[in-house]
Order: sequence, then structure tokens, then C-alpha cells
Amino acid sequence: MKKNLLFFLLGILLCLPEKTYSQTYQLTGNPVNTTGWDLVSDAVVSGDFIRLTTDQTSKYGAIKLSTPITLSYCDKWKVEFDFRIDGNGTTQFGRGDGFTFWYLANPPTGFVSGGGLGIPANASGLMVGFDIFNNTTEGQMSKVHVLYGTNNTAGSNIEYNNTPGSTFHSPDLNPTQPFVGSTYKHVEVNGETDLTNPTNWIIKIKIDGVLIADQSFAPSGNAVGMSQGYFGFSAATGGASARHSIQNAKVYVDKVPILNNTIKPFVCTNPATGNGTVDLTSYNTQFVNNPGNYIFSYYLLGSATPIANPTSFQYTGNTTIKVIVKDPTSTLCDNGDGIIQLEPTPFAATDATLTECNNNNGGVGIFDLNSAAVTTLTGVTKEFYPSIYDLNASTNQIPNPAAYTAPPGIIYVRVITSQGCVSTAKITLKTHPVVTVHDVNIESCFIESNPLTASFNLINAGVVPNPAAFTKKYYPSLTDALNGTNEITNPGAYIAPNGVAYVKVFDTTGCFSVAKLTLTVNPPTPSRVLNDKIICMASKTTLDAGPGFKSYEWSTGATTQSIKNVGVGIYWVKLKTGECITTQTVKVIPSESPVISSIDISGTNVTVHVNGGMPPYQYSLDNITWQDSNVFTNITRGIAKIYVKDNYNCEPIIINVTIPNLVNIITPNEDGINDTIDYSALAIKPNLDVNIYDRYGVQVFKADKTNGYRWNGTANGRKVPTGSYWYSVSWNEHNNNKNTLINFTGWIIVKNRN
Repeated sequence: MKKNLLFFLLGILLCLPEKTYSQTYQLTGNPVNTTGWDLVSDAVVSGDFIRLTTDQTSKYGAIKLSTPITLSYCDKWKVEFDFRIDGNGTTQFGRGDGFTFWYLANPPTGFVSGGGLGIPANASGLMVGFDIFNNTTEGQMSKVHVLYGTNNTAGSNIEYNNTPGSTFHSPDLNPTQPFVGSTYKHVEVNGETDLTNPTNWIIKIKIDGVLIADQSFAPSGNAVGMSQGYFGFSAATGGASARHSIQNAKVYVDKVPILNNTIKPFVCTNPATGNGTVDLTSYNTQFVNNPGNYIFSYYLLGSATPIANPTSFQYTGNTTIKVIVKDPTSTLCDNGDGIIQLEPTPFAATDATLTECNNNNGGVGIFDLNSAAVTTLTGVTKEFYPSIYDLNASTNQIPNPAAYTAPPGIIYVRVITSQGCVSTAKITLKTHPVVTVHDVNIESCFIESNPLTASFNLINAGVVPNPAAFTKKYYPSLTDALNGTNEITNPGAYIAPNGVAYVKVFDTTGCFSVAKLTLTVNPPTPSRVLNDKIICMASKTTLDAGPGFKSYEWSTGATTQSIKNVGVGIYWVKLKTGECITTQTVKVIPSESPVISSIDISGTNVTVHVNGGMPPYQYSLDNITWQDSNVFTNITRGIAKIYVKDNYNCEPIIINVTIPNLVNIITPNEDGINDTIDYSALAIKPNLDVNIYDRYGVQVFKADKTNGYRWNGTANGRKVPTGSYWYSVSWNEHNNNKNTLINFTGWIIVKNRN
């Protein structure tokens, strides 16, 4: 072949933290983006493709990635690209020579003369050539050559390299898949470790989906033990000519994603032994996410034997550990880029200070000793002691370091690393300044519907001088405040009787003190001189609330201390004392009229019986002359008016009374004169009751309608003996819608002739 090397290095597809995602280094775009690539000799960007050579003789071009790729840990990789070979060729040799995809330890850096499809002499690695020039016939052909070894045959031409197990040469594909043409052909090259012989690669080559090669290749020459190389493409024309073009090139080399290539953990050696022990597996999370998905192997740098017990690796001085991370699913390449650099240094814990709250001025804080920044190392053991004496003697170790209650002072800590290194430190315990609060008395006006309670605005209590700098919560008892239970949810309108409440005041550090709020209900303050009054129905009076109130407001609209010309009714006045208002109701009640319950008439004497109203009573027969006695004498027979009034001196009550005109002697001898005693004039009176008794109290006569209310001196049809008899007459007088009982008594002499 008369070919020069075209080198085209593609970027790696590197996995990101998730196994299913990777980054692809590629040559795409229009124009093609070549950031991170090296163009060699005649290779140039031409729109959406890379033109490796022009259609001229003795041309060479290549493109490669700027950094090498390590495949020594890789189980699988893949390369895709499109190529086009066209042009006029030369009269003598036609088109030539072709191009090569390769992975070389020593790629070309400049023009390569001669054959070999642009591959330098003695280049070592994997080479896949697409050859269009038959060096024997000097005619056109389309063959694929594979070499996994060193290009060291005659003329540096891989066409002639037939190292057993390391080479492949396809038949001429010109009849079915000619390489020369105006359209692009798509190539896939897949490589994976041969599990039956892990030093070999199984290489599969497809052109436009047609499988061309599928076999295991053993490394030969300088490719044996090759640790890294450069992916790339090269082309050469030699004595012939052709335009060689590449586009849409991608290299997929999916390695296990590494978060950190090198870590340098703090380690130390035990002063007593000079040795240290470390768990290498504890650093797995610093290399990959989800380390449980991978298999880790650890090697001393330069050793091919894995460390047998990585969880308890012993070291003495500076030691470099190589870490290989393998994906057990074989989906990703292994990654051997991890380094653990052990550089033992002396261990020293540092003094620290903890500051906590002196809540409610209790004089102590609750300290989490574990949080003291005595070291930045993880995985250490800490022992805390109340004094340096206890630390040295390992006595009285603090049992509850996460919640250590103590006043300000100093305690001591012994810190032991995972390697057994020991150091001590001092922890100074301090408390924040006390949250200063003041107890406050709160007064509030009574609630009218429940005068023993009031609505208190606890929020406005001035327990601190600058409320905006504090957070407050409110509780019904000191125990609730300290425990944070039963918080008052409506502190702006807290309904309570006389008593206390508590406010928990927090500053910006979260420390608190509790202040007591003494709650005082300002009770109603009524007027002591304003009382209900009784007046005559038609009278007027004055209501006076008395002095000493801040303001007055009457139901009449008046705002004075008293109101005049007040008639019967119900009134209220709002009396303001301080900021509280007491509503007091007062009644002006009509006086109760006295009632004449009965009247006794005996002869011409009339006795008036009265109840109700307000004694003492006064009595009159003419509403002019009044007497204190209820007895009137020498009353004229007939209709009389009796007037009565009580001590209120209201309009008197009036009753009409009939004074009967009855004879006292009857002579029932049928002479027509005084034969009977006649009560018929009283028959119209309600409830008339007439009875006559002898001197022994035996009833001898009862008047009614059947006897016409007349008595003729007989009893049971026989004349009664001559003598004195008593009569008792009662009835009701109807006056002012009331019935008054009238009792009329007297004596009568009956003279019967025997």
C-alpha cells in the first residue's frame, strides 16, 4: 500500500454518578466542534465532517483526542463513525490508499510517509484498516485488516502482518460493499474482554449493519501489557489519491464513575507500637455513590497482589494504595484510578468551648459534649471526665455526654482515633447571658356576663424592654411553662379570674426565662347611693348616682350625676371608674295602694281594716279631715264614703259602705207594728249572710230568699221566748273592682206574749 496515516482520536464516554448515564466525547456539529482534539498534518474541518486528506498524492491526515485513555480495566467499549472515500484518483494508481481506526500507545504526531494506511512503523495497539488499494495488482479493492500488536512488517503495512491470533483480513468487499463512493458508510467497532482468555479482546466490526469480523484477538508485540493508548483515525494517499472524510464519530468507554481520584485521609501511628491500622473499605463512599453496587480491590502501589484484609490494613509510614472498582454486571469498565494516600501524622485533639442556655436563670446548662469541636476526624471515640484527675485515672467517666447538666466550668475529653492514637483536650463550658425578664401585674375590666373574670391581653405585658428582639409563649402555670405544655393559644384575649399566668421569653439563641403575670380582675363599681325608689304612680322623682365616677351615661341620654323628673320605669346608668364601666340598673316602682280588707259595723260605729301599702294609714270620711284611728263613731245610717291612704300619701282609695237602718225591738203580735226585722234591703248585696243567735250562741234564724230576709221572732215555726238576741250580717261591697267584706252586728229584743 502507498498510504499515509490519518489519526482521528475520539473522546471517551465517561459515566456520571448514575450507572446508566455517561458523557460522550465526539465530533459532531456544523461546523464540527474539535475542542479537545488534535488535528495532524492535512486534516481540517469542512462543514459537518473532517476531511483527512485531499484528492492528491502523498497526502496524510489524522485527528486524535488530546489525552490518553486507559482500557486495562475495561470490560467493554464501542466506537461508531461514518466514512466516505471519493475523488478522481490518479491515472497510474487510481484511488488510494484508505484509512485506519486505531487505539495506539504511540500515535503519529506528524506526516507519515509510505504505506500502512497512515500508521507509523512500530506503532503498537489495535488497528482496524479500511484498505482500497491492492498493492499486488495495483487495482481497486475494499478490504478490512485488523492487527492487535505492533506494526513492524515490511513497508509498515498491516496488510502483510499475519501474526497468529492477532490479525484478521477480510475478503474483498468491493462486489457487495465498496468503500469508494459519494455516500457515507456507517461503521461500528465493539470491543469486550474475552472471558475465556481475559488478556484477549473480542472485536466485532459492522459496516452498514453487516457483520464483517467477530473473533477474539490476542495482543502481540508491544501491545502485550499495554496500559493506555489514544483512540484515533488516520488516512494516507501515497502514490495514489483520494479524499478521505469522517463524520459523526463517537467513542463509548463507560468506566465506573469516580468521585475522587485521590483521597488523603488523616491517619496516625500508635506511639506505643509505631503502627497504624485503617479500614480501607471505609473510604469507598468517597470514590463512588452507592458502593454496594460495585466490587473493590486494594493493592499496594507496584504490587499485583490484592491486599488480603482491607478492613484492617496495617501500615507504618507513608503508603500508597491503588483502588480498583469493578462493576459486577460488566456493564461498565472497571476503574483503577482510585488512590488512597496514607501519610501518618501526629494526632492532637484541640481545646474547645461549648456555650449553652442558662434557662430561667437556673445556674446550669445542658451540654452536648459530643458536639465539642475537639477534632475534625470521624470515627473517633471520646471519653469525657469532670476533672483532669479523673481523666488520668479513668474514673468517674461522664455517663450522659449528650445531655450533661452542669454549671459553667471545665471538663476533659480523651479522644481515640480508629488507628488507636490518643490525645486529650479541655472543654470549657459557658452559658449565654441570662434572659432578663420582669414580673408584671395586669389589670383588666370585668366581663359583664361573668364579673368574676376578665379578658387579659398577655401579649402587651412589658416583661422585656425590647419585645421585637424576643419570642414569647404563654402558659397557665409555671410547670407548663417549663415543660412547654398546655400553651395558651389566645394570649391576646385570655379569659381568666384573679390569678396568674406565665410567659416564656426566648432570645435569639433559643435561651429562655419565665416571667409571672399577676392577673387582677377590676370588679364592678356600682353606686352605693343609687337605689330603687317607690313613688306614687303619677309622681316624679330624682335619681342620683352620687359623686366620684369618671363619667355618667344614663339610659335617658343624660351624662350628669343625677336625673330629675323621673317617672315610674326601669333605668340604667353606665358609671366609669378608671377604664372600667359598670352598668347599674335602677327601678322607679309605683307604690302599692292599700287595700280595705273588711269593715265592721256595730250600731253607728264603723271600724275599717286595711292592709298593703305602707303603714301608717290615715282615714277620712270626706277626703279633707283625716284621722289616724280606723274607727268612726256616730255614723249616719245610709251610704257613707270612707277614704284611706298610706304613708306614701298617694291618691286615697275610696269605698262606699251601706250602714243599715234596722230596728232593735220587735213585737211579733201581728198588729202590723214592728212585727218583723227586715233585711230585704240588703238582698242585692253580694254574698249576703244573715244569722240570729240567742244569748247562748245557738242559731235561731238564718235569712235567705225563702223567708224574704225577714224574721218574725220564730224558730222552727214556734215563737222564741222574749229576750235579747244577737244578729250577724255580712256582705261584700264592690268598690274599685274589689270586694270588701262588711260585717254588721248588733242586738235585738224580741217581745212575745205568751
